[in-house]
Formats: sequence, C-alpha cells, structure tokens
Amino acid sequence: MTARLGILGGTLDPIHCGHLEAARAAREALQLTDVLVLPSRVPPHRAIQPVASPFHRFAMAALAVNGLAGMRASDAELGISGPSYTADTLDRLREEGTDPAQIFFITGADAFAEIATWHRYPEVLDLAHFVVVSRPGHAIDAMARRLPALASRMRAIDPPAGRHRESLREPSILLIDANTPDVSSTTVRDRLRSGESISGLVPAAVERHIRQHGLYGVTVRREADLTAADQLHGKD
Repeated sequence: MTARLGILGGTLDPIHCGHLEAARAAREALQLTDVLVLPSRVPPHRAIQPVASPFHRFAMAALAVNGLAGMRASDAELGISGPSYTADTLDRLREEGTDPAQIFFITGADAFAEIATWHRYPEVLDLAHFVVVSRPGHAIDAMARRLPALASRMRAIDPPAGRHRESLREPSILLIDANTPDVSSTTVRDRLRSGESISGLVPAAVERHIRQHGLYGVTVRREADLTAADQLHGKD
C-alpha cells in the first residue's frame, strides 16, 4: 500500500483541539499513513507576527500529538528564512522525492475559503491534494457555492476512502464533513489573557507548557508548583 502523507500547517499559536480533530478526521477518512503537524516560522498572511516563538509553537505541537497514532510534529519550517508559503513547502516535499499525488494538505473550510489570496494561486492547487475539513460556521456543503470556479475539482469524501486510491491521482479538493470543536487560537489567547479557563480547548500538555513558560500573558508558575517532569523540561 502506497504511503499517504498528510500535512497540517499553520501558525498554531497555539495548537488547539480543533486542529487535532481536523487532522484526525482527515487521517481516518483518507487512510493517511502519517500526518505531519508543521508550525510555520513566519506566517505570510498575518500583519502581526505570532505571540509565541516558532520554537514554543513547535514544542506545543509536539506535546499535542505525543501518543496520537499516525501524527507527528515537524520542525521543517523552523530553519526556513522568509515567509512560510504552502506552495514552497509542497515544492520542498516534491524535491525530496515525495509523490505529489500522495501528499494531502489539510486545512479548515474557513481558511480554504480564502484560497484565492494564497501565494501562487491557482498553481498551489496542483502541488498536492487539498483536504478541506468543515469548521463551525463553515459548512462543507457550501464550499462549491463559495468557490464556484473550483467546484469541478471538489469531491466529498465519505469513509472509508481506501477504495478510491487509484482515482486520486489527479490533484483534487477533498471535502470532509467533521464535527470539529468550536475553538480558535485567538479564543485561546484571549481567554488566557483574561484569566479564563482553556480546559478542553487545548491538550492538557499544551496548557502546562503555556503556564510553565508564561506564554500569552500567563503568570509563570512558581517552582513549588512544578512537577518533576516540568523541572526536567526547563523553564526557558
């Protein structure tokens, strides 16, 4: 069976349960061998740069996927200077020998609705399959109406999708309807700054990292409150 590689990229400032559920839904529906969670170093679409450093965002991604089958964090973007464009990331994978027909770029329906603003559009859509997962307020069955010029490339995927392997050779836009949590990185940051709970919005290990390192305006935990594992991890 040919390996299928999923890519979940983005700012991930911080990674949250909505990201993870979208990745899980894509992996199960398309029988992906691996999903790489790839924090961008310099997001090209943001006028204001991320609050957390690329290294903290990678650390949180690694903590979030730890123990999740078929998912792993990648630091491939951390050493890249300049903006982290999706098209350039997909080019690098192809140059490393990955067959574009076996690359599945995972994104939310809210982000994909703005695809015409992405770098090297529409060429970017020929560099991989794009897996569009529904998000609260962004129904997957509305994508064809929102992007009529791309409707002919869209196809709804109902699990199991393994029987469609041979028919996915041409780059396609694959639509997955999933019950993803109603959470965003902005919501997480805002709740942290206002002292509200983020329990259930991010994995527990991610919340511990945020509080240990004082990210997003959180007061750093006192040494006496740290677990032995926290102290081994360090405070920088």
